[in-house]
Amino acid sequence: MNMSVILQYLTQLYENNNREWYHANKAEYKKANAEFEALIQALILRIGEFDPSVLHNVPQTLTFKLNRDTRFSHDKSPYNPAFRAHISSMGKLPIPVGYYLMIKPKDQSFLGGGLFADMFKDATTMVRDYIVQRTERNGNRSPMLQILKSISPYREQRSKMSLPDMTKSIPRQRV
Repeated sequence: MNMSVILQYLTQLYENNNREWYHANKAEYKKANAEFEALIQALILRIGEFDPSVLHNVPQTLTFKLNRDTRFSHDKSPYNPAFRAHISSMGKLPIPVGYYLMIKPKDQSFLGGGLFADMFKDATTMVRDYIVQRTERNGNRSPMLQILKSISPYREQRSKMSLPDMTKSIPRQRV
């Protein structure tokens, strides 16, 4: 996988975000997209080392389109200059929890994991309860317990983070 091909294409799309340029550079899009799919495949294999539920995925089914829905947006740019993918046991569905990758120019790339819970009101509570149950079942050796313990240091580090790195609210600890 060649990240420079991906970033070069996305930077050019960012600077020339119009249909004419996009269609004139379709061959470059296909090359960059193939490189992104190779990156996703490598990521699936690495994630599969600790989460085998994702190994059945095919990169082409995990990506999102570049086209933007501009009907209700002030920004009428037709394309989102980012390659994005969501990897979970159910493919790119937002539920269950998964891993999200976004490659975007201007240092806006992002790799993360978790649950997009806007559409699922009780998701946060359900995830916390699951962590607590798994921790109680496995005792102090549980990786889930380590996650829970890491919440307090996160509070101290939060003040040192820049705005894009911060979550809007710190997860509450349940007793």
